[in-house]
Amino acid sequence: MDAFYQFLSDMADVLWSWPTIILLLGTHILLTIRLRFPQRYIFKAIKMSVTPDKDSSGDVSQFRALATSLAATIGTGNIVGVGTAIALGGPGAVLWCWVTGILGIATKYSEGLLAVKYRVRTSDGTMLGGPMYALERGLNMKWLAVLFCIFAVIASYGIGCTVQANAISNMMADSGILFRGGIPTWINGLFLSFLVALVIIFGVKGIAKVCGVLVPFMAAFYVLGCILILCFNSEYLGQAISLICESAFSPEAAGGGFIGTSIMMTARYGIARGLFSNESGLGSAPIVAAAAQTKNPVRQALVSSTATFWDTVVVCAITGLVLVSSIIAHPDITYEDGGKLTTLAFSKIPYIGRFVLEVGLFTFAFSTILGWSYYGERCAEYLFGKKILPYYKVVWVVMVFIGAVQSLTSIWCFADSANALMAIPNLIALIFLSGVIRRETRKYLWKKGHIDDQSDDEIPLIK
Repeated sequence: MDAFYQFLSDMADVLWSWPTIILLLGTHILLTIRLRFPQRYIFKAIKMSVTPDKDSSGDVSQFRALATSLAATIGTGNIVGVGTAIALGGPGAVLWCWVTGILGIATKYSEGLLAVKYRVRTSDGTMLGGPMYALERGLNMKWLAVLFCIFAVIASYGIGCTVQANAISNMMADSGILFRGGIPTWINGLFLSFLVALVIIFGVKGIAKVCGVLVPFMAAFYVLGCILILCFNSEYLGQAISLICESAFSPEAAGGGFIGTSIMMTARYGIARGLFSNESGLGSAPIVAAAAQTKNPVRQALVSSTATFWDTVVVCAITGLVLVSSIIAHPDITYEDGGKLTTLAFSKIPYIGRFVLEVGLFTFAFSTILGWSYYGERCAEYLFGKKILPYYKVVWVVMVFIGAVQSLTSIWCFADSANALMAIPNLIALIFLSGVIRRETRKYLWKKGHIDDQSDDEIPLIK
């Protein structure tokens, strides 16, 4: 098993080397420039996300589609993932994670646009979309669409299932406030599997309904809790911000007991954790964006872009500040292990620290399992048809159990590798269809008064 773990680690290192980082950041920058910095519309997009598009085609409201997307993205990447980035790349990784989120807003916008532009309808009225349909219909590259779906199904069991189940299981096994600890991991696995099965049998509408209630609560609770923790660490906050900025470009500036690392390692772990968290460029979120009730592709694109803002620009950033300021305030905190770093940092805050962490981690991870189950289903359906769906759901529930009892190290390496493999076909679609994205943006967004226009795009009917 040690040899297998080393293989996974080596593969992750290769896949997340400079070529992938350049492709990812290059796409973020390309789309930001070509679309005239769509990040400037973020507050307009936030308002639009809570305004229903009446009499529009789709399976779920824009808000519920966004909530499902946020459910899948706001997970352990925001809590344990940020801790892992700091443990492996130093405090500067927080800045790289944040920058990836800012630039990733343009990419998430573009993904949402293509998802609606190239979506299709089944005979029962269900909307299907995502990178696989953009690759097939927009670029006539079905072979690459098939590869994307294969990688996405594999990734769904990593980033969306086993990683999240593992995080919840480990928390339940340790002593704490929400859970009293001492619960065997196999019992945790059975409990989680049962909860997941109760929700996913109802399909996208059931998942979206649960996420529409759970996501606003969990995000608000966690952010408010972190703000309260930062109040406890207020005297170290300025030093934490300075340290994060300085060590992003000069890792040796970290000092204070932080590990020494190279700029490449700092950037690599910050960007990898940023992508893991907000999934901009990964190609997952547009799968549910295609199901949204929206008048035109640009409206849903704007709504989709807010997911990256909330996930990385807000939640990941505030988590990073909590962790770095806590390490400065408490030199006895060790940070060789990302998961332990997060637990130790939060537990140093009296009364509320551990409670905020446990509630946040449980709700974030559980909602991610639900959101990613839908992504995986749609990709499996693209590959094998509807007949595969009952079997996929059974395997999903089984993998929740397996993830709850496996090693975190091996699962994180597996998830990193799967993410990169999934992202590459999606980034190719975004680059080669950037002209289409620009034309649609000009048509509906840059021309005043057209954002509410109804799209005249025909939605093909498939068997």
